[in-house]
Amino acid sequence: MILFQHRKNYEVDQYEVLSENQRQLPKVYLEHDPPQEHPTNTMHWVDDASTLLVHVTDFNRLMWDNNRTPTAVIDHGVMVPDNVAYTGEHPKGVVVVNNIHKRGRRLGLDVFEKIREKIPLDLVGMGTAELGGLGEVPHDELPAFVAKYRFFFNPIRYTSLGLSVCEAMMTGLPMVGLATTEMVTAVENGKTGYVETDVDKLIERMRYLIDYPEHARELGRNARNYANQRFNIKRFASDWQRVVSCVVEKAR
Repeated sequence: MILFQHRKNYEVDQYEVLSENQRQLPKVYLEHDPPQEHPTNTMHWVDDASTLLVHVTDFNRLMWDNNRTPTAVIDHGVMVPDNVAYTGEHPKGVVVVNNIHKRGRRLGLDVFEKIREKIPLDLVGMGTAELGGLGEVPHDELPAFVAKYRFFFNPIRYTSLGLSVCEAMMTGLPMVGLATTEMVTAVENGKTGYVETDVDKLIERMRYLIDYPEHARELGRNARNYANQRFNIKRFASDWQRVVSCVVEKAR
């Protein structure tokens, strides 16, 4: 089977790297992102009834025009160390976004800066020092690092459900974010965190979590239970095994 994960892989690389016989193998294209050019009217470059287009969220599949290509959705699968536990000892939120200063409104730079004026937030990730952030934290150290914060804030307007969100939930952090994209299916208000489209309401929720740490702890426990069911790595591996088996069997 051939697995593609980038447009160049599909449109260029397969013709330069693979033989004609190899290109007859069953194909799966894994699409990591929602459409960038237009949120509803962008046609995916894969238009092939014999290729399976796998999306990482139901939202992404909904927004792409998938042409005649059959589709499937496989949720993320993540792992965090068993010995990492939420403490929430820092009465502030943590934001994990790489190069947010370069990626602007889509990743919520303006939302982050507005909220940071009223709520204590630490920014982590590549390039964050330019905005007064803490810089990059090695990935294997990130779960233990964020576990000390009262809540995790995701300011991103439009993207796939980030792995950092899944990992933070599995670590036991309550989630706060914009009620857009797949976030609205992963976060239940008052149970695992809070999502709103009104930034002022988000600020109120954050203040409440800072003032009432026991409430934050309860939401974090619920978030961890939810993430362990939805994003566990065994479920992820099982879903991919099923998809690969079906694609290969169909080709036969």
